Amino acid sequence: MTPAVLERPTMTTNYPDIAPGTHTPVRPTLEQMHLPLGKKTRLHRMLHQHGPGNGTLLFLPIDQGLEHGPMDFFVNPPCGDPHYQCQLAAKGNYSAVVFHVGIAEKYMPYYAGHVPLVLKINGKTCVPNDDAAFSPLTSMVEDAVRLGADAIGYTLYVGSPSQAEDIRQFNEVRRECEVLGMPIIMWAYPRGEFINEKGGKDSLYAIDYAARVASELGADIVKINYPKVETSTKANTPKPYNDLQWEEAEAVRQVVRSAGSQTMVVFSGGSKVDDAEMMNMVRLGMDNGGTGLIYGRNMWQRPMNEALDTTQKVTAVMREY
Repeated sequence: MTPAVLERPTMTTNYPDIAPGTHTPVRPTLEQMHLPLGKKTRLHRMLHQHGPGNGTLLFLPIDQGLEHGPMDFFVNPPCGDPHYQCQLAAKGNYSAVVFHVGIAEKYMPYYAGHVPLVLKINGKTCVPNDDAAFSPLTSMVEDAVRLGADAIGYTLYVGSPSQAEDIRQFNEVRRECEVLGMPIIMWAYPRGEFINEKGGKDSLYAIDYAARVASELGADIVKINYPKVETSTKANTPKPYNDLQWEEAEAVRQVVRSAGSQTMVVFSGGSKVDDAEMMNMVRLGMDNGGTGLIYGRNMWQRPMNEALDTTQKVTAVMREY
């Protein structure tokens, strides 16, 4: 009797659009991303159970107290108390709040289950010159698990003279995140004298490189600044970037493409701007493949009612995508 021949199972795929050209990159979804169960579960809470709730992300960071000092709180003194940001995140239904370990331990117990946490596990003050920028660990991935965080945040300074040490430190963090099922959000920031010599930290070259570095090193989400096209054609900017005559939208699409179809991109809000410019930036990021936005000073430097109103406007736009 001839034995039955077993057919090899057919692998089903759901590839995102990867056509060349100036197309808008397809925003990654959890279904498309190759992630272990722990990471997928934690990301699902932030993408679908909190925030806009449609697979996009809206973060509220308050790591500026370490990175900038108390000066950022002078504009709106009540925001110097982290309860202010926690209440804004709870009432405004943010995807998560971003804290360092000391603030998380002191304040998150009041908001457990109501406000998701991203634990920022490295950081530095702004007192030293940042030409050799490096952020040492301020906590561990185990702390994130202990505190019920849904992701960790890690700042890596692309191009810094301390880059080798930074990458070695991040690799240890990445391995712990894989073991514990913790998503990684990388603050990918170009910094240092070598970046300054090649167009500057805001150039398309620098931001584009940072987006790719985050993906190459294993970040699940990359937080980057918007590239400034006016700085991207400087004579000292590497080719082909110095010849690109792109508008802002195409530059944003490029950095999303460089992050790839398996890494979500979140754009930074930066320092406070007026409402019209802010809404333009929201659409710029979301129209061109971004998964979300991270707004700190643009939100909590406002009185609470105004901050909540602005949050609602941003959320309404994000729910269109």
